This record gives sequence, structure tokens and C-alpha cells, in this order.
Amino acid sequence: MEDQYRIEAAAGLHRGDRKYQQDQFALWSHVRVNGCIMGVIADGMGGKTGGKAAAEQVILTARQLFNRYAPESDDGGVLLQQIAMEAHAMIRLTAIASEQSPHSTIAAFILNPGGKCYSVHCGDSRVYKFRGAELVHQSSDHSYVQTLVEHGAITPEEALVHPQSNVLTACLGMDDTPTVVSAQLQRMAVGDSLLLCSDGLWHYFTTQELAMVIDTLPASDACRFLIKKAHERADGGGDNLSALVLKIKLARTQARPAPLRRKG
Repeated sequence: MEDQYRIEAAAGLHRGDRKYQQDQFALWSHVRVNGCIMGVIADGMGGKTGGKAAAEQVILTARQLFNRYAPESDDGGVLLQQIAMEAHAMIRLTAIASEQSPHSTIAAFILNPGGKCYSVHCGDSRVYKFRGAELVHQSSDHSYVQTLVEHGAITPEEALVHPQSNVLTACLGMDDTPTVVSAQLQRMAVGDSLLLCSDGLWHYFTTQELAMVIDTLPASDACRFLIKKAHERADGGGDNLSALVLKIKLARTQARPAPLRRKG
């Protein structure tokens, strides 16, 4: 990545109003290749220990496979699918061995040197990409209410207050093979940003609010603000919440934004 570009990233979580923290996140730079970054959020479900263990398994699997990833192969989407499915298999083995019902969502991205970006999700943890304050990409939840929205039975606003808004149609650790969706996002450029977050956070914001906060604030401030405001808006009934923000910034003044370029 050329000197005039820099990557600004931050993440955070909060227990919300629950007794236990089952959200987990990770943000890594590649061990060998400068400018290659991975971010992951996992929202665990299944009791005070089962859900946390499932989310931790997602993070562990992601780290192990990312350490072996070769960015020059340009198969980030394949890797993200592999991470999700291997984590799913390990969570299922844990469930059989412990007689628990651990499950987890996943939302993750890989940013390669040069700006190519891939994402994956399963469940209702989300991946957003913004260009300035404009939404470029939003993952579609694997949930019962999202199915109703897509069929025109309810509006997105009605989905937020639907009594079955927490019912998922896919997650890691489920009995059947889960639906795992990966995508190649538009090449990242200066002014672009990524947001990963669990439903405990996005539930309390419009997309326009998310875009404005992330476009306006540095990554660390954006994370803190979104987590604090979501907790306040939950008014004592909030779930665990987590957020991870990555922004592509200019390191020095340049006349106009330009796509990221490889070294050499």
C-alpha cells in the first residue's frame, strides 16, 4: 500500500444488559504480508458457557486459517467460506461432546493489499460497506423476520419490533448445513469504510445513522459512540453488542481520492 494511504481500525464490545458476554471479535494484520487485514465478529448463543464457547471457536478457527492464508492467491472469499464451515463443524462436535446447544453467527472480512475486499456472514450479524456516508453493501440477515420482509409481509421497521425478531434461519452449529454467504465487495478506496456488528448494535440505528457516525468520526470514536448509544437506546433491555470499524484514510493531502495500489 502506498505511503499516502493508511488503514484506521478499531473494535469494541459491551455486555449490554445481559448477565454474560457471548459476543466476541478479532482484528488481525497478516503475519507475513503488510496491508492484509482480517476482521471477525461472532455472536454466540446457547447458555452462559455454550454461546461464548461457540463464538470463541469462530475466532480461533479464523485465526488459524488466516495465518496460513496467502494473499497473493486472491481467494479471500474461499478462505472465509472455509472458516465458517470449519467453525460450524467444530461447534457441532462441541455440542455432541458436551450435550449443549452452542451456536454462533459470523460476520467477517478480508482486505487484501491493493484494496480487494471479501466478506462472509451467517446469521444476523451484519457486514456494511460505506463510501463516505453512502451505503454500498449490506449483508442480508438469515432470520425469520428478514424472510417476511423479503416477501413483503412486513416492513423493515416492523421487523425491528416483531416478537420473533430473534429467530434465525441459519447459524453456525445448527443441525443442518448452514447458509453461509460470501461476497467480493467493490475495491476499497480512500473514504471507504467497513462495519461489522452484532444485532445488539444495529437493531438501534438506521442505516443512515450508522453511515453518518462512521463517516464523521475516527474508527475508535465511532465504535465507542455506537456501543454507548445502542446501550442507552436499549433502555435496560439490551443484548450483548459488538462493533468493528475499518476506514481507509489519506496519510497526507491529496487532490482527490484514488483506488489503493499495490507496492512495486
